[in-house]
Amino acid sequence: MTRLKRYCPAGIPVHIIQRGNNKSDCFHENLDKGYYFQLLNAAIDLFDVDIHAWVFMSNHVHLLVTPFESNSVSSMMQFVDREYVRYFNRKYMRTGTLWDGRFKSCLVQTERYFLTCQRYIELNPVRAGLVSEPGSFHWSTYNTNALGIDSSLLRPHQVYLSLGNTKAKRLVAYRELFKEVMSRDQVDEIRFAVNKGLVLGSKKFKDRIAKESGQRTRLHKRGRKPRKK
Repeated sequence: MTRLKRYCPAGIPVHIIQRGNNKSDCFHENLDKGYYFQLLNAAIDLFDVDIHAWVFMSNHVHLLVTPFESNSVSSMMQFVDREYVRYFNRKYMRTGTLWDGRFKSCLVQTERYFLTCQRYIELNPVRAGLVSEPGSFHWSTYNTNALGIDSSLLRPHQVYLSLGNTKAKRLVAYRELFKEVMSRDQVDEIRFAVNKGLVLGSKKFKDRIAKESGQRTRLHKRGRKPRKK
């Protein structure tokens, strides 16, 4: 399948995954994650991008962001990836690539899928069996979005802010979302969209993006065409 040209217009949330090459670790210790955090903190102002959710696993990173300039997501990730590789190679006396090619991403429909995608990201350590509940994992936005712990890297989206008219109400409402188990279909849908570079959203939203971008937003099933009768 031909690789799709990345389409990241201003104002539409984007789910990003960046993996270590051959699934190898891109963080060996917390200091490494701290440095990656610092790079993202610098990048959001340099490239005018808001980060709403993130999780740093040992061999990959998830981000949920909104760019305010077209293609600023690519510029942000190129900056962070390049600077982090320099740091990592120098620290561990290595050479060569660290990342598994270009980052993967998909556009996310705000109304129907934003909070589902945010939960998916923050539940990643639970699905991986590292912790039994998301608040036990330090390197994610759950403790900010659900418990109110300040983070300089997080800028809440309007969909999150609409959960309540006070911070306390938003925190309670957000924690309530995690009482509902994400279905396998929801998890698979998010994984498929981001890994294939498609769009996470309704048919109407996908059709809109396809028209704007001039490229497909869904994969068609392979198979033989039915014979004409």
